[in-house]
Amino acid sequence: MIVTKGNKADNAITKVTKAVFPNTTNHYDTLFGGTALQWMDEVAFITATRYSRQKMVTVSSDKIDFNKAIPAGTIVELVGQIEKVGNTSLEVRVDVFTEEMYSNHREKSISGCFTMVAIDENKKPILIT
Repeated sequence: MIVTKGNKADNAITKVTKAVFPNTTNHYDTLFGGTALQWMDEVAFITATRYSRQKMVTVSSDKIDFNKAIPAGTIVELVGQIEKVGNTSLEVRVDVFTEEMYSNHREKSISGCFTMVAIDENKKPILIT
């Protein structure tokens, strides 16, 4: 049995670290926006599932801000956290931080919100418990 401390939203915070390799970059040698969105959606899904422990699906993403290009050869950390909980949906904020591999420089590059909905076995929305 695992004993957790803090509230449910704190326990759902999700951090995923990835390396930006050439196969994930575009002709400008920066991370493809679509790849970043895929990674962010995955983190949002994990965060929502950890919070609810129910089947969750993405229903929307809102205002994804690409503030800084992410170059090849860097490390990114994606951090998902619960922002708002409704009856059947919740909002997850995902921030993407870029770190240079060989220095301590770190900055936020991308941020966005994802709305996730709890579903039943018939893929119909259900209450988040």
